[in-house]
This record gives sequence, C-alpha cells and structure tokens, in this order.
Amino acid sequence: MSDSPSARDGEAAPRRARIGAGLADSLGVGLGIFPLGIALGVLVVQAGLPWWVAPALSIAIFAGSVELLLVGLLAAATPLLTIAVTVLAVNLRHVFYAFSFPLSRVRPGLPRAYSVYALIDEAYATYALMPPQQLSSARIVTGQLAMQAYWVLGGLLGVALASALPEPIEGFEFALVALFLVMTLDALRSRRELPSALLAGLAVTVALVAFPGQALLAALLLFAGGLVLRFLLRGSEDRA
Repeated sequence: MSDSPSARDGEAAPRRARIGAGLADSLGVGLGIFPLGIALGVLVVQAGLPWWVAPALSIAIFAGSVELLLVGLLAAATPLLTIAVTVLAVNLRHVFYAFSFPLSRVRPGLPRAYSVYALIDEAYATYALMPPQQLSSARIVTGQLAMQAYWVLGGLLGVALASALPEPIEGFEFALVALFLVMTLDALRSRRELPSALLAGLAVTVALVAFPGQALLAALLLFAGGLVLRFLLRGSEDRA
C-alpha cells in the first residue's frame, strides 16, 4: 500500500531543506547529549581504560546510560554474562520503541538499518509524536546521525580534558549514579511508580544478602521477575 499524499509531504521538500530540518531537530538534544558524552570520556580515562574505549562504545553501542554503566563494569572486569544481562535489562525498552517510531518514513536498506540502530530515547521523543507529513527519511536519519555525532565528539573532548588534568576528579564516577537517582526521583513523583521502587529496593537487598558475588545480576533478575508478577497481579485484579 502506498503512502497517502499527506504522508509524502515531508519527502516533497528539497533534500537540503530536509537535511537542515534534521540538524535543527538535533540541536536541543545535543545540549543534553554533549555534556554526558564529556562525562563518558572523563570516566573512561579515570577508570584506567584506553582512550579509544570512549569512541568505540559511542559508535558500537550508542546508548548513553549503558555506556556509562559499562565503563565501571569493564574497569571492574565484570563477568561477560553479568554485562550481557545488565545491557539487556537497561536497554529492553528500545525494543518497544520500534512499534510506534515512524520507521516506515525511512528508506529501506542502510538508512532504515541505521535508524533502528540509533533509536535512542531522544530520537524517539523527537520523531515519534511528530506529524508524519513533516517527516522524511533524510530528516530522520540526519537528526539521528547528528545526535550520535554530539555523543562521540563529547566523549573525545572528555578524554582530552581528563588526559590534560594533573589529578583525577574525585567523585566523578558518581555521575551515572546521580543520573539514575534524578530519574528515579522524577518517576517517584507519581505514586503509581512507588511499588516499582519498593520492588527494586527489595531486589537489591535480597541480592546483596543471598548472592554477594553476583549481586548486580541477581538484583536485575529478581527485579524483572517482580515486575512481571506485579503486572500479572494487576491484570487479574482488572479482570475481577
């Protein structure tokens, strides 16, 4: 089935205009991504990892929170299984983004493959709710490329800054913890998320006591199981 005329409006604009629109879309996102990229670069150097780990993570993975988390895991020589489960748990939400992200507006082949790969939170927030007639393949892909460029360049700048500092910045490794704390506190403003926070606290407590050697992996699995159980219980209550 072909797109409707209104759905093709985004492709009707000159290519330069579509690329310019994508760059404009990325500017607001870049204000947030670039400083976090700097934090990633600084953390890589302070963790004692090679400088190229920062751009390697930003190019191969391109998932901000996971990359910041991986720095600590790699520095601590965390087992591969724990790393894999952690990455899966943190990034599982991206699977569901594809259901409502306008991938149909992106040309099949390499552009669409890249768009799927670069489907970060900020790209989803930018394009998922935008009217389809304003979207085009060039605009979406350009915006996503620019967002990744901000992240990669921020990481390189962070590496340069950390390498130039005479002493490490004490407490800088707390940046990721602070980020997640802010996100948690923001979520707790809604009382609906309070049970999830309690489940997370319970999962961590049990994991630390029962599985001290694999606490992170155990906590993630317990929390995921608790969320599934909570969902099933709420579903049965709604049907009652």
